[in-house]
Order: sequence, then structure tokens, then C-alpha cells
Amino acid sequence: MGSTGRQGPRPNRMATSRTVGPIHFEDLEPKRFEDLVRQLAYDFKVWRRLEATGRAGSDDGFDARGYEIVAVEESADNETEDEIAPQQADRLWLIQCKREKIISPKKLSTYLDQVSLKDSESLHGLIFVAACDFSKKSRDEFRQKCESLGIQEWHLWGKAELEDQLFLPKNDNLLFAYFGISLSIRRRSRKSVLGQLLATKRKAHRSLSGKTHANLLLRDASEDSYPDPPEDHKERPRWLTARFREFHARGLIFQFNRYFAYLSRDPLQWDAALSFNDAPDHHDYWSDRSDRFEVRRKIFDFWSTLPEENQAWLDVMALVPYESIIAIDELGDNYHSEPHVYVDFDQHLGPFAGYAVNISAGGRWNKFEFSPDSLGDHRTSMFPAEMRSDIDAHPYSPKRLLGP
Repeated sequence: MGSTGRQGPRPNRMATSRTVGPIHFEDLEPKRFEDLVRQLAYDFKVWRRLEATGRAGSDDGFDARGYEIVAVEESADNETEDEIAPQQADRLWLIQCKREKIISPKKLSTYLDQVSLKDSESLHGLIFVAACDFSKKSRDEFRQKCESLGIQEWHLWGKAELEDQLFLPKNDNLLFAYFGISLSIRRRSRKSVLGQLLATKRKAHRSLSGKTHANLLLRDASEDSYPDPPEDHKERPRWLTARFREFHARGLIFQFNRYFAYLSRDPLQWDAALSFNDAPDHHDYWSDRSDRFEVRRKIFDFWSTLPEENQAWLDVMALVPYESIIAIDELGDNYHSEPHVYVDFDQHLGPFAGYAVNISAGGRWNKFEFSPDSLGDHRTSMFPAEMRSDIDAHPYSPKRLLGP
């Protein structure tokens, strides 16, 4: 279905799913970025200590120092007390963090040259982390530089590696703490929303099956003045009647507008008397019916003079999505005895999320239909000018589709 006013998705198409956009590590304060990297590194190795040296100010070119516990394998031979092997020393790791958007291969090499150790220290591993993506050239030069320095293990964490780690379920708490994003909360939220959606769909089928062609009352769930209309009810109705036609994959389909029309096959041409909407319930308690029947009679008299095979109807079908339905009262009341559907109203389209226009002529065996994307296509002038203009449009009608 097309739409007007609020440009929502067409009712016969699936809405595009949302995904998490790029994480802006560069927006973190430098110390916060260092804290995040250090927390991601906690379970990277089995540490005896993982020190935040960067926070002390004098970091000797690195932001965290870690001492990896090295497991000593037990010997299969029986050893005497004098033959017990000495405990192996912990392995030293350094972690360097740079919150920069771009780091060239040359600049990366310069950073590595700035790492300094005491004479008694031997560096086993290095983790260099930056809030940017690294090129293949940068990764190759990083590997060569680490090999030349005698480093046995090295890891280059760019933006992609950081995102991969943060999106792991075990790090969801860090993703939320630093960026306000929680995938587990989103999954629970989606499950809850889906459960509510399916419950609404089941409720609608139970309450409205057998009500096809019935005029239901669509009510704004936030309006409490019913049944007395507020002062601006005519300009922005808080409830309205519409003829229920069918269940759709995404919601309920209503016949909102219906006009006397003309349609020809060859050439393809159409016209419609858009000045009179024949869809509203003639027994609507709140409608002004003072001259409706006289207007309808004049249009019908003209329409009846058209060749029978060209006598057509222009129908505007409207979608009420399941997700916007708050509740359904299948009992109705003494003002409107058919079911009431409580909906979140939009300021411009009311309860609807989209429209589809269809023009049909002929009977059961020779039916001819046309569904234009724009009603300016192939329109001719068959009805008198005063009948063609959209002067009887409802405030929630698709005016941009039904313009003269």
C-alpha cells in the first residue's frame, strides 16, 4: 500500500529491521577508553596482576601492564624433593591504547619505538589497541616490528576487533556501561514486543472473525472524552467508523474511502467523483448527514448514465497495524454497537499506517481492476468538475493521493 502524510512502509512489505550502528570509541575520554580496553583484556589471559599504569601519569609508553600466570606441567617421573623444578616466572605483557581515528604504518612503528622496559624486564606479549581500522600494510609492519623486538606474542586490536569483543554476550555489560547499548535487553525487548503483537493478533481474530463488512469504531486510546467529541474533533477526530474488510499479515484492512468511478480498458482511463465518500456508516451517531443523501443521489444519477461496463468504484483501503492496537472491545455500546478498536492515533493519519488505491469495474465474471501508484496516472475528465474535486475529504484521508 502507498502512504501519505506519514511516510510509513507499505502494508504489503516487511519493514526494514534495525541494527546497531558503528560504535564511536573516539567519543570516549582517553582514560575511559583505557579502562574499557583493560576490562576487555581481563579474561584474555590468566593474569596474576593487571595494572592500570596509564592512570598513574608516567606510563613509560604503555597504559596497562599484565603478568600472565604460566602453568607448569607436572612431570610423569617420580621426583624427589631435591629434584623439584623451580616455579616458572610470570610472563610480562604491555597494553598500549590510542584513541585516534587514523594511525598510519609509520606512526604505529613510532609508537612501538616509544615502549621502554627496565633492564631486568623481558617483554613476552604486546597488545596495541586503537579506535580505528588498521590497513594490511599496518598489520604487516606491526608484525615485523614485534618480531624484530623479540616479542613472542602480539595482538593488534582495531575498531573491528573491539566491536567483535563487545558484541559477545559475556561483554554485554561493558557495551551497556560504556555506550548505553545492551543486546540482551534488546533481545528481551523484542521477545516482549513479539509476544504482545501475537497476543493482539489472536485477540483480533477471536473478536472480529465474522465481522467482515461491519462498521467498527476506531478510537484513540488516549482520548477520555468519549462519547462527547472535543472541540477540535471535526479537524482531528478522536474516533471514527470504518468498514472492516479483512485480516492482513501486518494488521486490519479497512475500506476507508469509496467513490463512484469510471474505468475503461482501451485506452486505460479512469475518473472518480471524489467530492462524495460513500464509505462512511450512514448510521454513524456523530456524522452530519443533513445533505449527504441528496449529494449522493446526484452523483449516482450521473454515474448511472455511464456505459455499464465502465461503471466502477474507487476504493481506498487503509491499514491499522497490529502493533498500534491497544485493546478491542467486542461488545460495543449504545452509541456504536459494533466492536470498538482502541488504537494509538497519529496526528495526521489517525489510526492508519498506509493506504492502497484500487479501481474496479465489471461484474463477477468480467471484473477489471486498476491499482495506480499515483492517481494522476491515466485520469480523464468524465465526471462534472464539481463532482471530481476532493471537497468531502475526511481529515485522515490520503489527500495527496486523491487530489483533483
